[in-house]
Amino acid sequence: MEKQKLLFESGNELAAYAARQINYHVMGYYPITPSTQIAEFLDLMKAEGEHDISLIAAEGEHSAAGICYGASAAGARVFNATSANGLLYALEEFPVQSGTRFPMVLNLACRTVSGPLSIKGDHSDVMYTLNTGWIILFADTPQAVYDMNLCALKIAEGVRLPVIVAFDGFFTSHQKKNCQVFENDQTVQNFIGSYDADYSVLDLENPVSIGSYMNEPDILNNKYQLHLAMEAAREKIPAVFREYGEISGREYQLAEGYRCEEAQVLLFLLGSSFQTAKIAADRMRENGIRAGVVTLHALRPFPAEELYDLCKGAETILVGDRQDSYGAGGGNMTLELKAALQSRGCCAKILTRIYGLGGRDFYVKDALEMFEACLDSGSKTFDYMGIYPGQKDLEITQYFNPITEEDATPGYIQCDRDEETGRIKVSGGRVSDSTAMPKRLAPGHGACPGCGIPVNVNLLLKGIQGNVVLLFQTGCGMVVTTSYPKTAFKVPYLHNLFQNGAATLAGVAEAFHQKRRRGEIPDEEITFVMVSGDGGMDIGMGSALGTALRNDKLIIFEYDNGGYMNTGYQLSYSTPKGAKSSTSHLGKEQYGKTFFHKDMPMIMAASNIPYVATVAESNPADFLKKAAKAGQYASKYGTAYIKALSACPLNWGDKPNTERRVIGAAVDSCYFPLFEIENGVTTLNYDPEARNKKIPVSEWFRMMGRTRHLAEEDYRQVTDSIQEEVDRRWARLKARADSELL
Repeated sequence: MEKQKLLFESGNELAAYAARQINYHVMGYYPITPSTQIAEFLDLMKAEGEHDISLIAAEGEHSAAGICYGASAAGARVFNATSANGLLYALEEFPVQSGTRFPMVLNLACRTVSGPLSIKGDHSDVMYTLNTGWIILFADTPQAVYDMNLCALKIAEGVRLPVIVAFDGFFTSHQKKNCQVFENDQTVQNFIGSYDADYSVLDLENPVSIGSYMNEPDILNNKYQLHLAMEAAREKIPAVFREYGEISGREYQLAEGYRCEEAQVLLFLLGSSFQTAKIAADRMRENGIRAGVVTLHALRPFPAEELYDLCKGAETILVGDRQDSYGAGGGNMTLELKAALQSRGCCAKILTRIYGLGGRDFYVKDALEMFEACLDSGSKTFDYMGIYPGQKDLEITQYFNPITEEDATPGYIQCDRDEETGRIKVSGGRVSDSTAMPKRLAPGHGACPGCGIPVNVNLLLKGIQGNVVLLFQTGCGMVVTTSYPKTAFKVPYLHNLFQNGAATLAGVAEAFHQKRRRGEIPDEEITFVMVSGDGGMDIGMGSALGTALRNDKLIIFEYDNGGYMNTGYQLSYSTPKGAKSSTSHLGKEQYGKTFFHKDMPMIMAASNIPYVATVAESNPADFLKKAAKAGQYASKYGTAYIKALSACPLNWGDKPNTERRVIGAAVDSCYFPLFEIENGVTTLNYDPEARNKKIPVSEWFRMMGRTRHLAEEDYRQVTDSIQEEVDRRWARLKARADSELL
């Protein structure tokens, strides 16, 4: 055995630790709970110079998978981590990776697939990968996460297939345990060995074409070769596990049983539940019941023979599935077990219980209940555990009176279109008069003190008169306002995921216009508003640009808080350069985010939509007038885009009662200038230079903990580069405003 040391770490931390010791070439990733910590821990270690992995923050999981595929096609060792809908977003890339036979390792912190949205752990994501051609290992403890990450790469390179290391989100991923890791990184390097890809797009002397178009006979053979590789993995995985056991003292099996000898009843459970069920089996044995537990450490290739050997003597086996294959009478593990046993002549009675969905805890008492179901001859073959009866006589409570069109049209702001220029003129709209507009977003939401989201959303909606329908993309704004079974919205509201909000709302708007045209709904106006933030205009930019290019009649409102705040503040493309976040740490080798913030208003303006504007709570009168304009354009002419700089005291590192001043400083530094582009013509709405209020960007940075370090002499070069870029963008904006054409 090689020398090891004791750590008290979680599964996510140990996955990152293993990746550091392997020292992969590239990690393409996108933050999603609960796997995000893996990238965070690796970034923290990189800031201290502990590894050389290139950590690439993609704008979405689909692109992260593409980064990994490209790097592996270049012969690199590649790593990734994801969960739930992030996995599904990247799913079409999975057969690409396996079909072209490039090894890599993906950690999957298993989580509920929405909708409705839930971020807690179950197995509904990993089961989507069963037919993708990836080897799938399943770790039931943090120790196993570390061990299997080391084995996974050796297995992947041994059979030229990608490998998933799956484990329970929030249970194994966040649970800290005493674990053994190799003391010397060289031990890991010796175990995994060197890697020389059979072919690479970087081999210029032997150029290859990867991913060619194939017709029927060739694709059939290609898939057969993938099948053969998976069959070879049946031999490779146990061999690697044995070799690993020799140096670590921990040897894993494809299928593992606990007290299965002469067992009368068995539970078949994946992941962390296996450890809990072992305690229940001991208690059943104390009461004279021959009980045992079975789990798998590999889902693909499926160890049918090994599972049969563990289960063949049992009278009744209950499969606990942490997901349901709806309409199939059980989850995927139920179906796999039945097939494995039936084909080998085993006649054990098989029961299924769908349990633990949405992260519901699994206790010893729950495992005992499963064992009791095995002993009850009248037990249902299939059932859900932990459900509660609904109230058939429940009367829906409407907490707020609906806001009528009359209520929402107080008349304190008026809009008229100039027929000559095509631009909309706004009159009225004093801030003091805006109290006449009822709040569509009610008090009582769960946002943090000082959060800019409710402030900005309410300011936006005070400027839009008449009926509104809201769509929120996933993010803090959605999570803090719609915790089931209540809502903070007094108007119709819809949610969809980050990457598809604009397209979804475009569908709503088009249905409205069609139904109104056919006389199926009242002939009245509705303004459709999509609200996005927390990095939603990174992963959702493609959908937003598609909506803009079609010029769908709606408003896209971005509350830009400068990071993926709802997942714990990872960098987004709008995070300031140099800012520290949980994926852009400070350290001797790193100064925070390494690239400039995205100029989303100009990107949207390039799509030639009729109205683009920036707004800030520090200038509320300007905000109200632009909201009114956006409402007019969205109702009659096409897509309007508004961006607000939105405070996040928790992650910006400032105080809730200072946020308006902080936002004002961003405007006065010209980091966030206030302007509008109306029918292609730019107007500068506030010029801090002309008012003698312009300040250096460093003064704004000093007001926030995330950027305060940039005021130090050690980071002067970074700060100077930011100031230079801000000045360049400001000069270009003024030049546009001075032009009659731009």
